[in-house]
Amino acid sequence: MPHRAKRAKSAGLRLLRVARRIGGSPHDGRLIAGSLLLPCALGRAGITRNKREGDGATPAGRWPLLYFYLRAPISLRLPWRRTRPRDLWCDDPRSFLYNKPLCAPSRLGHEEMWRQDGLYDAVGVMGYNLRPRRRGRGSAIFFHIAAEDLSPTAGCVALRARDMRRLLPRLGRRVALLIG
Repeated sequence: MPHRAKRAKSAGLRLLRVARRIGGSPHDGRLIAGSLLLPCALGRAGITRNKREGDGATPAGRWPLLYFYLRAPISLRLPWRRTRPRDLWCDDPRSFLYNKPLCAPSRLGHEEMWRQDGLYDAVGVMGYNLRPRRRGRGSAIFFHIAAEDLSPTAGCVALRARDMRRLLPRLGRRVALLIG
């Protein structure tokens, strides 16, 4: 269960706007957070309004950031929980556990939340395809750390680690990503 954040004096940022960079490749994005303009990585297929499992696209829409998985605690107003080595996220559309957290070991198709490359050291769970969940419409759509070269994601929104560290303490409890 996620930790509840302590009340902060200011409300923090409530909306993060995400769009493709004009003139860039489909996965080149920009995230606007108050006065910050940050480069971000999107899915290799860019942004779509018709998301499908495995299409490599980032779903357009307004998606709340519900809570975070963190390798190490940081100052954060949102609920969070510490990532454990056994944490998985089901991406198997044949399963009733599709687009839900799991514990290892599992025979189901899944995303490992404990990664050695650091990309999931901070992972925000976006409210995409959770209520209601529709099998095959995309799973494990997260807000996480990007590779330093901002290479494409499989459909997530990702920031460089230094930008994520700058942004996270500024987020409000009811923050959402507006994509597209």
